Amino acid sequence: MKKKILFVSLGCDKNLVDSEMMLGLLSGRGYEFTDDEREADAVVVNTCCFIGDAKEESVNTILEMAELKKSGAVEALVVAGCLAERYREEIRTEIPEVDAVLGTTAIDEICEALDEAFRGVGRERYKSLSERPLSGVRRVVTTGGHFAYLKIAEGCDKHCTYCIIPKVRGAYRSVPLEELVQEARTLAGQGVRELILVAQETTVYGQDLYGYKALPKLLHSLCRIEELRWIRILYCYPEEIDDELIRTIRDEEKICHYLDLPVQHASDRILRLMGRKTDRRRLREIIEKLRREIPDICLRTTLIAGFPGETEEDHRELLDFVGEMKFDRLGVFAYSQEEDTPAAGMPDQVPEKVKEKRRAQLMERQQQIAFDAAEDMVGRIVTAVVEGRVVDEGVYVTRTYRDAPNVDGFLFVDTERELMTGDFISVRVTAACEYDLMGELENESAE
Repeated sequence: MKKKILFVSLGCDKNLVDSEMMLGLLSGRGYEFTDDEREADAVVVNTCCFIGDAKEESVNTILEMAELKKSGAVEALVVAGCLAERYREEIRTEIPEVDAVLGTTAIDEICEALDEAFRGVGRERYKSLSERPLSGVRRVVTTGGHFAYLKIAEGCDKHCTYCIIPKVRGAYRSVPLEELVQEARTLAGQGVRELILVAQETTVYGQDLYGYKALPKLLHSLCRIEELRWIRILYCYPEEIDDELIRTIRDEEKICHYLDLPVQHASDRILRLMGRKTDRRRLREIIEKLRREIPDICLRTTLIAGFPGETEEDHRELLDFVGEMKFDRLGVFAYSQEEDTPAAGMPDQVPEKVKEKRRAQLMERQQQIAFDAAEDMVGRIVTAVVEGRVVDEGVYVTRTYRDAPNVDGFLFVDTERELMTGDFISVRVTAACEYDLMGELENESAE
């Protein structure tokens, strides 16, 4: 009888790609999967430790799964991912129920780790953080089948002072272009219509392999895959966006006019403390250029509130910048003091209450901007992809090019027509409700 695995994937979409690769490897070994812990013979937890909340979620999940192991409900427990890389000794010492631990560059050994765990001889498995990124593995896509993430690189060279990623993921290592195109073709052949490019930073893709930024070349190659309808780019550092990339996004029809720009702050003093390689003037310039060259572009960003040393004046600068730039999508995190990062030891740490207050003020400033942007969509005809249906109602949940999965809003479509998840449809927007839109089908499908 085949062993059944309960696989828990935590953290970001880049981590999800790792999980899908591990699922593919395990499937090839003959393992089966279940979402029911009562049916599971073993548990694999792929962890995250980017900020405090993510770390806490990972630890709590491991402890919960350890109780299953302790009670005899499951035979084996394997922990992988960023938390496993960062706290390898603590996990095995403090949670003895964990049979095997895999570092971030050892996920290709998941089958061996699980085989050993079942035999009661599990161990730690780690490789150098300079290891070549895993690629060419047939993944088990867990996103519903109509969209998938394509991780184009591993690691990061930016060394922002608040970020632990270079220490748990290593230096920036691009996946060779031809391997990415082949993976994209495989995903498209499995029914994927929207491909979402991710990395710690997508804009410098290829610099380490080819000596130049090869993201535009990769995008042109991906656009030639007939089955793909949308290609979306996430995590573009503003200072690395050049004219060639802008032209590529503007001129290639399949590329969504959507960019995620992790700005983080707008005070020059705080940007320097963060180790960011830009300033407020250059941020404004690239945003203005993007909107000038691609008038319908949707810009998402993330900000950090309460970074060490942030004064009320710095905070007001950031509030003013949010009001001035009018980002279409915006998320704010309260600064998380991560051990082993330069920022953790900086003086003038901001109290938690102040951080949360500033975070709330930034979100409040953004709220009306987002509501106004939604109102501006009323009356427009847009292409949307169907995500599913509201149970017992003739209302479908869809996304436009302005909405990345799991982070942005929805367009709700009321229709009696039978639609399938993954269908691309033409919708007239009829109303806005805060962050979401409502609409009705046009007479003809967008297909």
